[in-house]
Amino acid sequence: MSKNLLWTGKVSTIEYEPNLLCDVLVIGGGPAGTWAAWSAAFKGANVVLVDKGYCGTSGCAAASGNGVWYVPPDAQAREAAMASRETLGGFLANRNWMQRVLNQTYANVDLLAQWGYPFPTDDEGKPYRRSLQGPEYMHLMRKQVKRAGVKILDHSPALQLLVDRDRRVAGATGVNRQTGNKWLVHAGAVIIATGGCAFLSKALGCNVLTGDGYLMAAEAGAEMSGMEFSNAYGISPAFSSVTKTLFYNWATFTYSDGTPIPGAGSQRGRSVIAKTLLTQPVYAILDQATEEMRVHMRKAQPNFFLPFDRAGIDPFTQRFPVTLRLEGTVRGTGGIRIVDDTCATSVAGLYAAGDAATRELICGGFTGGGSHNAAWALSSGYWAGQSAAVYAHDLGTQANQRRVEAVGEVGFTSRHQHPLKTDSEAGLNSIEIIQATQAEVFPYDRNYFRSETRLTESLQRLNHLWQEIRTIQADDNNILRVREAAAMVATSRWMYSSALERKETRGMHKHTDYPQQDVNQQHYLISGGLDRVWVKAAPVQQTRVKVEVAA
Repeated sequence: MSKNLLWTGKVSTIEYEPNLLCDVLVIGGGPAGTWAAWSAAFKGANVVLVDKGYCGTSGCAAASGNGVWYVPPDAQAREAAMASRETLGGFLANRNWMQRVLNQTYANVDLLAQWGYPFPTDDEGKPYRRSLQGPEYMHLMRKQVKRAGVKILDHSPALQLLVDRDRRVAGATGVNRQTGNKWLVHAGAVIIATGGCAFLSKALGCNVLTGDGYLMAAEAGAEMSGMEFSNAYGISPAFSSVTKTLFYNWATFTYSDGTPIPGAGSQRGRSVIAKTLLTQPVYAILDQATEEMRVHMRKAQPNFFLPFDRAGIDPFTQRFPVTLRLEGTVRGTGGIRIVDDTCATSVAGLYAAGDAATRELICGGFTGGGSHNAAWALSSGYWAGQSAAVYAHDLGTQANQRRVEAVGEVGFTSRHQHPLKTDSEAGLNSIEIIQATQAEVFPYDRNYFRSETRLTESLQRLNHLWQEIRTIQADDNNILRVREAAAMVATSRWMYSSALERKETRGMHKHTDYPQQDVNQQHYLISGGLDRVWVKAAPVQQTRVKVEVAA
């Protein structure tokens, strides 16, 4: 079936298979995406979900165990839970949003139990619901989404959003990675749940997380928030991609000769490890875990131990080299700005959920793996799904009869005077642009420990890379890689532009020129733009929210 649409100013007839109509399109098939799809379908919407990988197995949550910010509705326990991260997050979290997420997370995790998730029991025989095993969790979510009638397109990354003449988001186009077929989905509303950006750092489960949703949202006019809180690094064995870091609480970190590194095991230990790695190797041994704990550890996160077993290393008795892998906004808190409690973005018809959206609202400038991020994914996904379903319903029958155009030019066309070049003809091809971007965001002395000089130097080079990627004309074989490269460059520019603007140290943003927290900068930093990046301050309490008891 063919469809005429206005393609960035030029009318094109392109063969799309499939060519679908729906009420709500969800882009991304992780926890946030599947909760959004289920919630929208439960609300009565006709839903399509597209995933860059295979929904249920792709993404960081599916790869391992995940802690969850699950707190029973006890006033004292909830107060302690909210207070526990406020200082670490630089007092940027919003208590109303925190309460809301705690309510919804508690309800949704209990719903998982009703669906049959095999929660373990504690020593008293009570169900333990503060963690989820990724494979079982996501297998169950795929099953529930399909049972709700959602149509899933696996291995089908979105490439461009569609907008109508009023610039309301009205669907998306993409490609199937296995068949090469282009697909098009007309929708009343779109939810971006594509996760964060880890810059292809090989962190566990993160190689599908390249900031694609950020790029598409920005091309439609959406804003980002908290992108300076994007320099999360996960501890990993040097020979492995596993960045699950909980068990390192029972580790001793040493120099090559076995001498313990002072402060490496403290709350600020990651900074100490990063500083040490700038000049020499760092080793670890999980020697502080008791025999009983070791058994529980293997049961709790079996894939943590797979690399050690394959290498013939007993991590409890033998030292092994470690490194820090960039997890960027996956374990950071920055993302697409949402403007109210529906999880709507600043663009009509577009919603954001999970790691694709800012998590500053519940954890300020600091978070980690699972916990708050996991709770945010299932809560924001649930709200976005319901809200998008209502929005699409209110549009009425004309929603899928709108004339639309695809927004997003990189890889397709250019605003520049010079002609487009193929990936092989360009001064730097997409692979080289990705490598050059990684060279700016991976180093600890550029991204982990930031300074005005180094940020400015990197940003100048990243701006040049953006100009390079804007000239590339992709073909069907490399359009996905070109778009991923563009998304990573765009993400890094919002990151470093925001980091330059925040002239203090707050949350995970460590600025060596301004090592103290400044009370006058207790605000959010909103950013946006593509050819020209902009940053502005916004008050912490700007997002409208109402606290309700979850159904």
